Amino acid sequence: MNTQRAQEIIASPTMINVTYQGAQIYIQNVDEHTEMARIYTLDEPEKECTVPLHSLSEQ
Repeated sequence: MNTQRAQEIIASPTMINVTYQGAQIYIQNVDEHTEMARIYTLDEPEKECTVPLHSLSEQ
């Protein structure tokens, strides 16, 4: 996923299906310079992590 699309998903008023390693996730924010995203899975929202944007897939 590219930076622009990740930011569009964050700004969207509707939930867009995005996965990381097969798990459905929510993108909290994106760092354009490092191309990393702060995410958490919908199943475990307390477990936040930072991952490369290229590892996210829109379904």
